[in-house]
Amino acid sequence: MNDDEKAVARAAVEAAERLRGVVSGLSAALLWGWSLKHVPSRPEVSIPKTRRVRRKRAQGVVVRRLDIPPCDIEGPVTTKLRTALDCLRRLPFDEALCVADSALRLGVERDELVAAAERTLGPGAGNVRRVAHLAHGGAANAFESCLRVIALQVDGLDVEPQVRIAEPDFLGRVDLADRRLRIIVEADSFEFHGTRRALVEDAGRYNRFVAAGWIVLRFTWEDVMLHPEVVREVLEGAVADRVRSMPA
Repeated sequence: MNDDEKAVARAAVEAAERLRGVVSGLSAALLWGWSLKHVPSRPEVSIPKTRRVRRKRAQGVVVRRLDIPPCDIEGPVTTKLRTALDCLRRLPFDEALCVADSALRLGVERDELVAAAERTLGPGAGNVRRVAHLAHGGAANAFESCLRVIALQVDGLDVEPQVRIAEPDFLGRVDLADRRLRIIVEADSFEFHGTRRALVEDAGRYNRFVAAGWIVLRFTWEDVMLHPEVVREVLEGAVADRVRSMPA
């Protein structure tokens, strides 16, 4: 976590102590160290339904009135599984997939998440199941998860996360790939690709992919987070081009 995220996490723990509740939702996801599309602007705390709380004490806090069983609480926060389910129920699809991918990467077993999602009832249950089945622990961060959300919206494109490409010699591992259309989709961040060595390695890797007949599409954080419609248009164009060139 960066300093801002640490401050938000501390504020959530302090709010839970003040309200005699438990850190939950996105605040709990942040406390578990998961990668989020948006860091919560206010702490989220769950308290028993019948507990009275003075408005002044709850000022600046998102208060959820939930009777959470002790088995779903670990210290000051909801368990990883309960945190994931709560977020999947309430969040938009893209934010929910970021949480689910991160949960699988950092401690929640996929079978456990899917089984719990199948038992989920009530409002948002459909979203919980959909996201749980699509979640993949290979995504490195919310950036990659959000890129996959855009790719999932493109008709005819069927991407898999963290694909190892060997034909037959190993060419490299990529963020997303459609094996049938031979399209590679990469989430390029300066953090991991901003050195001279990384530039040289990336150039060689991408050249090998193209020489082997793959299309390589590279998107920045700004592309994905600020201009998702442009990313989608590029992906749609690549799919259309590939489909036209395939034998009838």
